Amino acid sequence: MIIESSGKMNEEKEEMFLDELSYIKDDNYQEALLNIINMLPEYWFHEPASSTGKYHPEYALGEGGLLRHSKAAMRIGFELLENPAIGNKYTDREKDLMLMSLLVHDGLKLGLPQEKYTRFDHPILMGKFIIDKREEIGLSEEDANFMNDVIKTHMGVWTKDYNGNEILEPPKTKYQNFVHMCDFLASRKSILLPFDEDNKISA
Repeated sequence: MIIESSGKMNEEKEEMFLDELSYIKDDNYQEALLNIINMLPEYWFHEPASSTGKYHPEYALGEGGLLRHSKAAMRIGFELLENPAIGNKYTDREKDLMLMSLLVHDGLKLGLPQEKYTRFDHPILMGKFIIDKREEIGLSEEDANFMNDVIKTHMGVWTKDYNGNEILEPPKTKYQNFVHMCDFLASRKSILLPFDEDNKISA
């Protein structure tokens, strides 16, 4: 089931993601990110980040865990980019697009339509989704390709499926490596972010 885009739904999503939208400097990119959020399948808002609990911290488990993991990855990226020693290596456009990508990198983790288990190729699916829907989202071809490039490699060195088949590409560019690093840090059990009852980071 795809969440239908409507004025009311946009307002609800905007409220849910006020902090995340504020990390994006460009108003047009803010609107594009909200458009992507409204296109994501319903499960992205409710499923845990890990069905087994092995690979993610406690806050990413249970109802809404995948959403919290996604928000955590974006927040980690935002904090890192606020540090001039790191952030000055990127333009404002690159920062915005990497942060947008971090929030939605797992948007199709269970496929589309929803499947029972994680799709190993979900980074490819999500990147392709951005490209296919770019006009509806409100992205240029160049921006959609940028997001695709960093989303499809967010799994880092974990490129082989459960049967040992090489499915994913490893990150190569500094943008791909940054997005992977933030996703990796958001999956570490030793790094805990405080979330309130509204799934907002409370610090």
